[in-house]
Amino acid sequence: MTKTIGYRDWRWQVLWWHLFFLLWSTIDGQTRYNIPEELKRGSVVGNLAKDLGLGLSEIFDRKLRVASEAGEQYFSVDAEKGELVVNDRIDREALCGQSAICVLTLQVVIDKPLQLYRVEVEIQDINDNCPTFPSPETTLQIAESTAAGARFPLETAQDLDRIPCSCIV
Repeated sequence: MTKTIGYRDWRWQVLWWHLFFLLWSTIDGQTRYNIPEELKRGSVVGNLAKDLGLGLSEIFDRKLRVASEAGEQYFSVDAEKGELVVNDRIDREALCGQSAICVLTLQVVIDKPLQLYRVEVEIQDINDNCPTFPSPETTLQIAESTAAGARFPLETAQDLDRIPCSCIV
């Protein structure tokens, strides 16, 4: 006994494949940049026009703009060059706290016709915070009879960067 595919089953398969290829063609790649924290105002993050496949004339004519999902406008677009630039210094610890990865998500909006792009900017940590101890001085009283190589526990230093740095404490 063989199973035959009826007229309705064929229609569903054709519809499914049609939707699959339609959705596949509308998916755009995501653009992602990595920058260190504390960059100066006006520093270039990347060439947004080139990465999105736009000409420089399209940036002005189609009113390209960038909106941040974080609320703050940390970035803007230089319309003359098509570059994504830093608006203000970004403090990673203030923005993401002790999180291992700090990513700012931006929405790039272009008019005529309307297009939306998602751009992610990963803020990489620089070691800008030296470790600090709760008390500035620690006094240890060690007996003469203490064995060589003995260890003495100290208070843990607090480091906002969680990375050892070469600061003199």
